[in-house]
This record gives sequence, structure tokens and C-alpha cells, in this order.
Amino acid sequence: MPGDGFTSRIRNLLRSPSARRRKSRRENLSSKVTLEKVLGITASGNCGLTCDPRSGLVAYPAGCVAVLLNPKKNRQHHIITSRKTITALCFSPDGKYLVTGESGHLPAVRLWDVAERRQVAEVQTHKYGVSCVAFSPNSKYVVSVGNQHDMIVSVWAWKKDVVVAANKVSSRVTGVSFSEDSSYFVTVGNRHVKFWYLDHCKASKARDPVPLLGRSGLLGELRNNFFCDVACGRGSSSDSTFCITSSGLLCEFNSRRILDKWVDLQTGAAHSLSLSEDMIFCGCADGTVRTFRPVDLHFVCTLPRPHPLGSDVSAVTEAR
Repeated sequence: MPGDGFTSRIRNLLRSPSARRRKSRRENLSSKVTLEKVLGITASGNCGLTCDPRSGLVAYPAGCVAVLLNPKKNRQHHIITSRKTITALCFSPDGKYLVTGESGHLPAVRLWDVAERRQVAEVQTHKYGVSCVAFSPNSKYVVSVGNQHDMIVSVWAWKKDVVVAANKVSSRVTGVSFSEDSSYFVTVGNRHVKFWYLDHCKASKARDPVPLLGRSGLLGELRNNFFCDVACGRGSSSDSTFCITSSGLLCEFNSRRILDKWVDLQTGAAHSLSLSEDMIFCGCADGTVRTFRPVDLHFVCTLPRPHPLGSDVSAVTEAR
């Protein structure tokens, strides 16, 4: 009996010349179509936006595409990851790599070379979706946290292509941040602030993932709050961990995991947190960004809001 390839060739010969030309035209078009620009964003939380501090490149998801935006030149590049929606992404500290997490059944955590826009590593440790991903400051590890249906936190030594540690979380996680020395990371969520410690000696020798050691932060009278984002301190504040609550509180945990102090952001709601060695930036409701000093949580200023879309800023003659 003739094979399938022989049958398909016979069918192609029996087609009319016009049908063969249409098929050839479709094949030529498919080989030339390239993605030039993406309109819109599908980020569903704080982990759906990341910025390379060295180059200023911004990355965000648009379906199954990771958009790399150069805001200075208003130019886009794209990484088409898979057929699954991207839910979280993060740049490596040197900006050379981008890690992405997906949604759906058996989602992958993928590592991409930013310059060449190609995949260099992949791991599948979650079953139902990834809500957060983060690089360690030493670039050795990638931590990924599953969504509310998965509830697994995993540490991946991507250069060795091995998962070195894992454990379960008790609540939905909305943010994750590594300490400056890469010795621990912190996850936050609903009534949840947890410090996870990695034994580097055991992790480097073990063939199977070792259990992650987790210790809850001591929340005191704020134990019933929803902690929506977290950032571990840098420089002189490296022993501190900063969190914000959805109700609008900026909190500081000391080296003993105790909620040491907090300040009211004077806003209806808070959503995101970012910091440098000298400044804490808190993203609040109505586009408000308030800044504080990490050393003492002293209020510095409120950043001006962007001008309304379509307005001509050159025509403004006085402050309003």
C-alpha cells in the first residue's frame, strides 16, 4: 500500500493550478509574517511587570508573548514563549536573562536570553499555574511560587538544571523577594509573611529536592492584613524586609522576623512596592506614588502624576 506521503503528493497534483498557487502564497506569507508591535498588557498582579535596572528595559506579558519595551526609544522586541499565558516574569540582576512563569496545566518556568531572545533552560515543577518568579541576587537560583490551586514553592538551580529545594505554602502568594546575600527569600499574601531559608551545602549535594525551611513573620496586631507586595532591604537596610498591605500600610520586619514598625500611606489602597538603597517607592490608589527612607521610614515626597493623555505639556505656563 502506498504511504501517506505518496497519497498527499497525488492529491496535490490533482489540485487545480489556481489552488496550488493559493497554497503556495499562504506558505510564503506565513514565513514572512513578523510581530511588530503589541497593544495592551495582560499582567494580573505585581509579578507581571519587571524592569532591568541597568538598561531600563521593561518587560511585561501580553498573552503568550513577553514584550520587551525600551521606553526611551518607544521600541518593542518580543519573546514568543509558548501557547500558554505568561503570568509572571523577572529579569536577572545583570539583565542578561528573563525568567517567565505560565498558567494552565503543567506550566513551565522558562529562562530566556534577552539579547538573542531564545530559550536557554526550562523546568516543570508546578501543576496548575505559576503566580510569582524571582532571581536570586547571585543569579544562581530562580524561585517560583504556584498559584492558589498549586501552593508549591520551588527553588531551581538553573545552571545545573536541577530543583534543589521545595515546600508547600499555606495561602495564595502575591509577592516574593530575595535577600541581598541570597540566603533567604520572603513570600507574602493574605495574612501571610514567610521567610524561607535555603541550606546551600545540602542543596548542592542532594540529588533530590531538600525541604525548604520556612518561618512565619511575627505580625502582631496586623496579623489579619492582606500583604500584597514585599521587598528585601539593600545596603545599610539589608537586615530589614519591607511589605505593604492592601489597606495602605508600609511595614518593616527586622532581622528576627518581627514586625518592628509601620506607617500609614494615607491612601485608600496600596498595590506595589519597590526600593533602592536610599528610597522606598509605594504604588497606591489613583496612580499615587509615595516615597520613604528605608532607614527610618521617614516620608520624603509624593511623586507627580503623569499628565493626562492627549494634553500638551509645553503649553502649560503655571503649576496647578
